[in-house]
Amino acid sequence: MTDKNNEKHKIVIVGGGAAGLELASSLGKKLGKKGLAEVMLLDASPTHIWKPLLHEVAAGTLDEAEQIEYLAQAHRNHFRYRLGKMEGLNRRKKEIYVSPTLSDSGEELIPRRTFSYDTLVMSVGSISNTFNIKGVAEHCLFLDTTAQAFKFQKQLVESYIKSHAGKAADKTLSIVIIGAGATGVELSAQLHEVTDLLAVYGLDESSDVKLTIIEAANQLLPALPVRLANATQQQLVKLGIDLKLGRRVTEVTKEGVHTHDGEMIPADLKVWSAGIKAPDWMKDLDGLEVNRINQLVVDETLKTSDDDIFAIGDCAACPWPGHDGNVPPRAQAAHQQASTLSKSIVNRLQGGKLVKYAYLDYGSLVALGKYTTVGNLMGNLMGSVSIGGFIARVVYLSLYKMHQVAIHGYFRTAMLTLSNLFRRSAHAKIKMH
Repeated sequence: MTDKNNEKHKIVIVGGGAAGLELASSLGKKLGKKGLAEVMLLDASPTHIWKPLLHEVAAGTLDEAEQIEYLAQAHRNHFRYRLGKMEGLNRRKKEIYVSPTLSDSGEELIPRRTFSYDTLVMSVGSISNTFNIKGVAEHCLFLDTTAQAFKFQKQLVESYIKSHAGKAADKTLSIVIIGAGATGVELSAQLHEVTDLLAVYGLDESSDVKLTIIEAANQLLPALPVRLANATQQQLVKLGIDLKLGRRVTEVTKEGVHTHDGEMIPADLKVWSAGIKAPDWMKDLDGLEVNRINQLVVDETLKTSDDDIFAIGDCAACPWPGHDGNVPPRAQAAHQQASTLSKSIVNRLQGGKLVKYAYLDYGSLVALGKYTTVGNLMGNLMGSVSIGGFIARVVYLSLYKMHQVAIHGYFRTAMLTLSNLFRRSAHAKIKMH
């Protein structure tokens, strides 16, 4: 099946994460609505959830209303959405190849397809980097996608129910998180909060849960200043979370996690959040240059070695002038890149120049559930300023609101915020199914 229906300029965006969905929505309003181009978004999932919120999905505390249906978003913003996973690229023919879509039982729902493009944007995000450590892929859960987060949440609830039913009353439920970056730290605090909620809801026995974080470095949260990382560490210790720093994982088995010093840490649930890479199928994308973690190498305009192909978000290796390395894989970078590339593509269709992307680092924030939020803000006038508590929480939430505004606009974001406040007052704070 080949998609060559008309002669409009075809813009294909692969990946509907923070960067891809914002870009599709922007170009749909600027170009698709006016009939100046055909904008298509391809994603393997029917719904979108902002990736920094996946730890809340995993813990069962995220309001389901935060999910965005791609089809509805496409209709409102004048772009086309197609369900599927890209499997190959032909730069000479300007075509991408999409794998068949199968049902849970293996039945083919949508056959293999081919889509043509004039401008291609790769925005497929990142996946966990297991560093080829034995047993990780087989025995660990991951939080790279919404489906994986829901899988973790289901196993978590089943483990809690089993404990409450008395089948494991003589045994503490042990959860080990490998990696003490933002995802691992936020997940540990969220799971601790869930344990408290379950006790309030009547699953008293489920409160007997042991949470452990294993980190190869000697510090939590390497993206934050040492003082803030230490403050976070003190908060986690206060919550009773066991921190094993400076411990490198050598193997993961069904029973637990083995570290380089010979210790075996028992674990019923094991979560891997220790590093990222772009998907493996991007290693050989018809000759496009990639780095050692499969990211597409782009220049300061976010363009790859092919003049018609761009990359944004976690799958792009974008230079960061004046710093040692590339732009970090953060939500704020994805948001900025989507905004810049939207301007570039509009200019491109009008015969103008591409816009150069300059990363603005506004700092890093980590939310520890209901307990606290810590971080540092960056600014030209103040330099780096450490914040915490209520102010940090407000700033953290504002990052998500920026994402929502980019997708929905100000009015719709305000209405969604109000409706969610009412929903939360009437619904349980934790999902139990």
